[in-house]
Amino acid sequence: MGVIEFELTRTVDAGIEDVFARLADIDGHNDWMPDKGSMLRHTRQTSPGPPTRGTTYLDETSFGPTPGEIAKYEPPHTLVYHWWDRSKAGKLKLEGWPAYSLEKVDDGTTLVRHTARMQTYGLYRLAAPLLRRIAIKERSATLEALAASFDRGQQTEP
Repeated sequence: MGVIEFELTRTVDAGIEDVFARLADIDGHNDWMPDKGSMLRHTRQTSPGPPTRGTTYLDETSFGPTPGEIAKYEPPHTLVYHWWDRSKAGKLKLEGWPAYSLEKVDDGTTLVRHTARMQTYGLYRLAAPLLRRIAIKERSATLEALAASFDRGQQTEP
C-alpha cells in the first residue's frame, strides 16, 4: 500500500471566488489555518508574484520543512498543491497532492471537494495506514478552519 487517497467535502458560507482566493493565498494560510490539531506551524511563498501554476512554497511542520508548488491553478474551480519530503541523501520518502475542486451553489455558498493523494516510498510504505489516519485528520482540520475563517467574517480583499 504505497498510495493513499481520500475525499472530503464541506460547504463554505462564501462565494466561490472568495474561497478560491483564500486557498490560493499561501502566505494568507497563516491567518486561518488551525492553531491546534494541525501539523502545520507556518507557511510561506518562496517564489515571487501572485499565486499561479508553478508558484513554490515552504511549509514548516511539526515533522520539519516541506517544500511544494502549485501544480494546477484554474480559478475559481480547481487548485492542486504538490509537496514532497526527501531524505538527507535526497531520496523521495513521501509526496502528496492536496486538491480543491470548488462548485458554486445557488444559495451563495461554495461546495469544496477536497481530495488528497499521497505516495509513500521505501520503508515509508509500511507506515501508510498510520499516515492515512494522520492525513485525514490534517485535511479535515484544514477544511474546518477554512469554513470557520468565513464564519468569523474574514473576507478576502479584492
